[in-house]
Amino acid sequence: MILAIETATDVCSVAFKNESGEIFEERIQSRGSHSEKLFLFIKALMKVHQFSVDDLDAVLVSEGPGSYTGLRIAASGVKGLLFGSEVPLYGIPTLASFAGAVLKKEPPPSRIHAIIDARRKHVYHQQFSVIDNQLRAESAVNTIEITALEAALEDDDCLVGTGIDRFSKKVRGSIKTHAKKIISATSLIELYQLKANNFTHKISPAQFDPQYYTSK
Repeated sequence: MILAIETATDVCSVAFKNESGEIFEERIQSRGSHSEKLFLFIKALMKVHQFSVDDLDAVLVSEGPGSYTGLRIAASGVKGLLFGSEVPLYGIPTLASFAGAVLKKEPPPSRIHAIIDARRKHVYHQQFSVIDNQLRAESAVNTIEITALEAALEDDDCLVGTGIDRFSKKVRGSIKTHAKKIISATSLIELYQLKANNFTHKISPAQFDPQYYTSK
């Protein structure tokens, strides 16, 4: 059984995978809701599906980039949740989970640009390719001006994440886009389960620190 937590944007999502492989989610999209909703969602899933922390095989957490406050709340949450427990914690890069969610789309694009609104003129960005339905990072996480990314996009590319509404109507009309509705802790579970997965790594709950980035 797996519990996954996604708080890197204004989406607060907690997903649970049971022993039968079914995935259930509690989710809200509301700025500033994380501190109030995170543990309520965890407790609700525990109550409905009758499991405890020690029943879990793994806990997954979206580790950034993203909202400093949202990431900090998730970090504090998993430290408290796993205190004194032997359940392993795995960090998953936020932009990789966004790109992984696109793999469910038919047909998957050959290039995915995962982004998070970094305010001002920038977005956090990472480029991925899809080969044999496997996700591969083609760049490191960086901050890039929206106009520069617009110039680099090709017609068969896919743009996924937050801040898409800040791109020009011409760009949004010429490529595939997936906005906030696709953001979910479910994507963390699905990426964790992919074969040849290079995006998850085991981390110590006590030493876990999200991957904070700053825009230019």
